[in-house]
Amino acid sequence: MMACTEMITLCLQAGKHTENNPSSSHASTAVPVFIDIFRRADKNDDGKLSFDEFKAYFADGVLSTAELRELFHKIDKHRTDNLDTEELCGEYESVLAALEQLNISILKAMDKTKKEYQSSSTLEQFVTRFLLRETVDQLQSLQSSLECAMDAIEEQTSHERQEHDIPEDPPVHRPGRRYGRRTQKNVCLSPSDPYSGILHSGVCVEPESQWVTQVNRLQQLIDRLECKTPRLEPLKEEVIEETTNSHILVVQRQMSVLEEEVEEFRLALKQYVELASSQSGSLHISVQKLGNETCFIIYEFWQDRSSWRSHLQTNYSKNFQRNNVDFLETPELMTTMLLPASWWITSKNNNN
Repeated sequence: MMACTEMITLCLQAGKHTENNPSSSHASTAVPVFIDIFRRADKNDDGKLSFDEFKAYFADGVLSTAELRELFHKIDKHRTDNLDTEELCGEYESVLAALEQLNISILKAMDKTKKEYQSSSTLEQFVTRFLLRETVDQLQSLQSSLECAMDAIEEQTSHERQEHDIPEDPPVHRPGRRYGRRTQKNVCLSPSDPYSGILHSGVCVEPESQWVTQVNRLQQLIDRLECKTPRLEPLKEEVIEETTNSHILVVQRQMSVLEEEVEEFRLALKQYVELASSQSGSLHISVQKLGNETCFIIYEFWQDRSSWRSHLQTNYSKNFQRNNVDFLETPELMTTMLLPASWWITSKNNNN
């Protein structure tokens, strides 16, 4: 609790700390970070935080109002009913200082890249792309570690408080939460203002938005439950008359393409799909590509077997088969299956 308290108190008085203690290298470097974060909590711009401002910004759904007030008074050592201490923030002082310097360095690099990339040589452009990609990977790795730590802390806190009453205040949108990280991706950083993007996900939300985090968590839970619930239709036994149109044919074709032939294969596949889709017996054709692999899967829905067999005898189908001899790394894998035609009709009507 003390480490968190110390961090908050320094952040709240970042400006004063700079003026009165210029000798602290880490603190002076990290001050812009503190200012950027906590100026949003100071709703009336008086340079200090009242309890209401503290509660509106820092309430996390873990501590109740009474516990927040107790924490507030513990930080307020000068007994001014406003947070005005100048304590340090432990190990996170150097972290936030490094974050500030990293933010400035990235913005400078981005600004230079924007100005010089187009006129650079092919080699220089290649190196720039590589370094930018590597920087993103490193930052994502650090973010992943921080998210794991955050999840572990929240889980531990949740277990410790299971026997307590549910806090009366709903959690608010706080810096570092997953919702904020998703929002941050839409933020454009300005090179002219090196502090414009620092922890921008920590924007203070209006009261009606305080349920955002809980709604997102509920949506994730619903999504997981829906994935576990099978949705196979029909759910009851059907009695149908055996007719020539009682079934449709589904054809799955899996093709592993040589890397050097992918572009040529795509052109041939596009032409094949266009011609096959125009056939009277063709119901639907869909193509999927498996991740980063050069593997393509074609799903063809045909009115019946005879329609599919007629399709196989066409010139465009035979040409596609012949071209695949050169395009494919391994022989094509093909499977077929009959499905009740009523399922297709029902699905089509539901989509309409």
